[in-house]
Amino acid sequence: MSDSDDKQDLGQAPLIEHLIELRSRLLRSVVAIFVIFLGLYPFANEIYTFVAQPLMGMLPEGSQMIATEVASPFLAPFKLTLVVAVFIAIPYVLHQAWAFVAPGLYDNEKALALPLLASSVGLFYAGAAFAYYVVFPLLFQFFTQTGPENVAVMTDINQYLNFVLKLFFAFGVAFEIPIATFLLIASGATTVESLSKKRPYIILGCFVVGMLLTPPDVISQSLLAIPMYLLYEVGILFGRLVRRRRRKSAEAEASEERDEA
Repeated sequence: MSDSDDKQDLGQAPLIEHLIELRSRLLRSVVAIFVIFLGLYPFANEIYTFVAQPLMGMLPEGSQMIATEVASPFLAPFKLTLVVAVFIAIPYVLHQAWAFVAPGLYDNEKALALPLLASSVGLFYAGAAFAYYVVFPLLFQFFTQTGPENVAVMTDINQYLNFVLKLFFAFGVAFEIPIATFLLIASGATTVESLSKKRPYIILGCFVVGMLLTPPDVISQSLLAIPMYLLYEVGILFGRLVRRRRRKSAEAEASEERDEA
């Protein structure tokens, strides 16, 4: 066997090892989701009832949700339970992803990436909770009270599930604003000063997003726009702290070099 063949085999070996490790961690994540799903499935109907409560609480007395498809009474709770299982397993799935990429990171990157991952998960959960406890009651109160008096509100369970899952995802992503702002500053794509000058546009954008995702009233729009703007300011604040920390580290290194000289 020639030297070139030996080098090629040596180059392929690490790649195969990485692929095997990636497969292993993906399987662990899938198994974790499946185990959580099995534990939650006996309570699938109760979970759906909990998620539907913001709407059910606003319906007139005697009203109820309906199923317009034959399989909806089974598929809607099944789908929701699977989504909840993924939702609960997110920390473990991200831990597996972290364990896979961590060996290839520098120490300073590890020190930054782990808090960012934890913060991202926490903010996503916070956004979903905000949607359920604050936005949903306002939305469904508006929707159920604006229709004509002779129209009965009977929402299909599958359509309702699709609607709330979209809102959960939208608010979860919206609450990632501090992470996105921080990464833009930390990566050098923009500066704190530049983002600070764009505050009027950011405020306008937050209210536009609030207008699109909430009922057309000032209170509902403000309940989304104000938290989004405050989260944007939090991202800028952390960007300032990181910049100050880097500046102090650079000054300390320069001082050490002068002392050695």
